[in-house]
Amino acid sequence: MSDVLIASITGLCEADHGGNPANIKRWTANKAPGIVAGWIKDPASTFLVAEEDGEIVCVGAFRGAEILLNYVRPAARFSGASKAMLAHMEGEMRKQGIVEARLTSTATAHRFYRSAGWTDEGEQGKAIDFAKAQPMSKRLS
Repeated sequence: MSDVLIASITGLCEADHGGNPANIKRWTANKAPGIVAGWIKDPASTFLVAEEDGEIVCVGAFRGAEILLNYVRPAARFSGASKAMLAHMEGEMRKQGIVEARLTSTATAHRFYRSAGWTDEGEQGKAIDFAKAQPMSKRLS
């Protein structure tokens, strides 16, 4: 899972990190295997992976009504894995009775979420001091 997160950020999120190695290092610093393992232990969060031929190609996570992660391995971009992951997480949230979901989108993923029916909520901020963060929501009912 850690490898997918780091590869996705490094290889796909240039619109956010600008290809700057220092920005990439700061963004991926908390994606080490031990840290990700700690996140998985949080009983309030649900972590999911999509595999192809025994290899993890997409990582998703949500806690309550919030999508926390939806990262795809660069080689699997445009394969539908991330779209399927998002739909699955939305379905799991519906099963839990969640009516409105939220997330914070990077610049890289913003168009993807808009195409999946998510709408901008409020002002754009910054997730990391160099990366834009757009709060978004979607009615799940």
